[in-house]
Amino acid sequence: MLLRVGLAVAVLVIFVYGLVDVIRTEGRLTRGISKPAWIVVMIVLPVIGAILWLLIGRPRGTSPQQSQRHPTAPDDDPDFLRNLEARRRNQAEAERLKRLKDELDAKAKNQGKGTAGGKDKHETDEHDADGLK
Repeated sequence: MLLRVGLAVAVLVIFVYGLVDVIRTEGRLTRGISKPAWIVVMIVLPVIGAILWLLIGRPRGTSPQQSQRHPTAPDDDPDFLRNLEARRRNQAEAERLKRLKDELDAKAKNQGKGTAGGKDKHETDEHDADGLK
């Protein structure tokens, strides 16, 4: 009785380990057949599929812990830091452009106030050469 339970547990452990390992492995790294095909083989032939996966299909030189290593924190992720820097630069550029636009609008508004009757105070009539009226 204990032998049967031990054998069932061993089969279950091998099946689950192999299936999880297939799922966690990148599709382009599998050998022999494609990743979905390996999953089907694992489900149809649990023990044999797991053994075949471990012997044939698994990428060489990798263990499950090494197959996918992600940075643990955002500040350890170079892509996140690169995107953060680009976002900061874009935001600074947008603020600079907004300031320049506001300055330009203020200048245009001031020029509009400084003109009387559509002429600047430095402009003269084409017939009035000495600037006197």
